[in-house]
Amino acid sequence: MTRVISVFLPMWPVDRLQRQAGDCAPSVDAPLILAGRDGRRRVVIAAGPTAHALGLRAGMSISKAQALVPGLRIEPADPQADLESLERLALWVMQRFSPIVAVDPPDGIVIETTGTDHLHGGEPAMLEALIGRLSLSGITARAAMADSWGAAHALARFAADPVRRTEPGATEMALAPLPIEALRLPPATTEALRLLGFTRIGELAHQPRAPLTRRFGPELCRRLDQALGILAKPIAPLRPEGLIEIRRNFADSIAARETIARYIGKLVPRLCLELEAKGVGARRLDLICIRSDNQIEAVRVGLAAPQRDPKHLTRLFCDRIETIAPGYGIETMTLTATLTEPLAQKQADSLLEPAQPDLSGLIDRLVNRVGQGGVYRIAPVASDVPERSTRRIPALAEPTGAGWPGHWPRPARLLPRPEPIETMALLPDHPPNWIKWRGIRHRVLRADGPERIFGEWWKRDAELSAVRDYFRIENEAGERFWIFRAGDGEDATTGSHRWFLHGFFG
Repeated sequence: MTRVISVFLPMWPVDRLQRQAGDCAPSVDAPLILAGRDGRRRVVIAAGPTAHALGLRAGMSISKAQALVPGLRIEPADPQADLESLERLALWVMQRFSPIVAVDPPDGIVIETTGTDHLHGGEPAMLEALIGRLSLSGITARAAMADSWGAAHALARFAADPVRRTEPGATEMALAPLPIEALRLPPATTEALRLLGFTRIGELAHQPRAPLTRRFGPELCRRLDQALGILAKPIAPLRPEGLIEIRRNFADSIAARETIARYIGKLVPRLCLELEAKGVGARRLDLICIRSDNQIEAVRVGLAAPQRDPKHLTRLFCDRIETIAPGYGIETMTLTATLTEPLAQKQADSLLEPAQPDLSGLIDRLVNRVGQGGVYRIAPVASDVPERSTRRIPALAEPTGAGWPGHWPRPARLLPRPEPIETMALLPDHPPNWIKWRGIRHRVLRADGPERIFGEWWKRDAELSAVRDYFRIENEAGERFWIFRAGDGEDATTGSHRWFLHGFFG
């Protein structure tokens, strides 16, 4: 089933202007509008957040806006620059999220995510990552995911706060409460529908189509069918200049898995020759299959390091063939190196020097199966607090900075958060005689400690006097636990003196 994300950028002209100005941009708290012309009238094209809060709206005359808000900052609108910047933003999204991305002017981007959401940890994680990246870049954005472009477009503008995701097959239910303006109809059609008593999409969905078509023309039913997913609206993906791309058209459509695999095996070597000629390796590859019914199937492959090895790349794509739904057949296959990096020729390993193991192939297969967030390595962080002493880094990245803090052994596994336990111990420095965790009682045979860890007072005032006393204990079955007492066992200001289980030793 096709899945589409629509990204709505309600403040795009203002956001673009602020980003372009950089450090020289005036404060965002100052009211700002962009001015343009509607015939002979000089009108507001876009209003910043502060100006919008003061009642200024697009379409309002400039003279009225100045009368309402003295000292208003007015800048000329530049629709062409807005569109060019929107295309650059869409290309950035294409490189990082999905191969099928197009602009939805004047204030949106549309993304088909079929076959790529698993690389980002699933659909909810993909939506959150997309909106998070845009917000960090100073762009106001809302996004919605649905089964069709029309539905996602409507939900992004009338229901997302800041994201909205509909389950597959639930499009009609999600659209029903939205106003009829969400269908992108001409204003005259919307006004006529409201005069007839139609205010919500759900009120139109089950009306007889013939009377609606006779009265309003084919546009109303076409927009309604596009939103409900009955009528397909294909997305024409952006393709920047200089993109390394190999295309194959078929006189007769192909559908068998073996045939698809055979042609992948022909496209990949040709692409690798292009990569080698330019001295680069691929970090992200997209296989786009255009079906005979004009639907698009896409497969994205991410790579941990620049690659142009035909056998390795072919295997990665063939592992994902089952995600391609050929329908009545595939007419065109396009293989694209969406993201590349320089890759120089490498000297072959000498017999006198043992070769270092290359894990990139294994990591690529795992990442493309379980997603980018599922494969990583742990790097140390200069912090004595256990839950802050590690961080995740890419699987092939080398850890930087200091080694593991402290001299005491650390458990092989930490719990996501310390869990409270029941104990009996002699305060302040003795380990417990027994612990009870998750309803199971463990008698302590051996213990080592305490290891005192102080709070990081330079980060939070609440940790100014906080301490923890950690113990390594072993029960009668040989299981070893890492437990701690919050506080020093004497002064109540150092902690609650409750006991917690924090980890396990191997």
